[in-house]
Amino acid sequence: MSVARVVGDARALRRIALLIAAALALVVVVTLVTGTAAQAQVTPDDQGEGVTIDINGVDGGPSGSILTLLGITLLSVAPALLLMMSSFTKIFVVLAMTRNALSLPTIPPNQVLAGLSLFLSLFIMWPVLTEINTVAVQPYIDGGLTFTQAIDVGQLPLQEWMLRFTREEDLALMTRMAGQPNPEDPSSVPMYTLIPAFMISELRAAFIIGFVIFIPFLVIDLVVAAALMSMGMMMLPPVMISLPFKILLFILVDGWGLIIRALLESYGGVG
Repeated sequence: MSVARVVGDARALRRIALLIAAALALVVVVTLVTGTAAQAQVTPDDQGEGVTIDINGVDGGPSGSILTLLGITLLSVAPALLLMMSSFTKIFVVLAMTRNALSLPTIPPNQVLAGLSLFLSLFIMWPVLTEINTVAVQPYIDGGLTFTQAIDVGQLPLQEWMLRFTREEDLALMTRMAGQPNPEDPSSVPMYTLIPAFMISELRAAFIIGFVIFIPFLVIDLVVAAALMSMGMMMLPPVMISLPFKILLFILVDGWGLIIRALLESYGGVG
């Protein structure tokens, strides 16, 4: 594979991640604004020369304009949240390594893999997102929590979920690099330490799964290469002969189903 193709694939992947994250954030913004726009109060002043916009809703919660501002801010950080604080990266890496093991560098295309990774991530993390909405988002919209309180309460379910899949070795590594003392309990682990440790653990798990996937296809390549050399057909690329056998094997064992099942089970099914 040429350097230009690698660079092009990387740029395409970044564009896909940005588009997916922007679409998700846009859905959140539209939902929040349509649900709370009626709370914004616009009243004329006594002189009739202007208007006064109340940033609080009728129930003490944030107005629609404030929620719109928060949603626009979310658009700028949504790609990082999707890549670094969810199962998206691990799933995408495993699927991409599966594609390379099949000697199909562009099939399925990056858009398909990114879309499948996105919806599998939503499937896995739906209970966490539901809990965050219940304990933080809705109380903040209703005026029961301030913005700071909503952030503190809302990060707890996500923090707990990330800790379940973070190795202690990676967490200890990031804690030492930050020059921080060992946390007294899991709930006291700061997010700036947990997020990189979680990502290192996810990449390690993804490479382990990818290694296991590569082994049977590597055996097929070795057998085909040995057969071609024994027949004196050294000028024929072994990939041309092994590719149909690898695809046939992948179909017979229901490869996509096995990989998706392994990914879901690595997260305990759902949540």
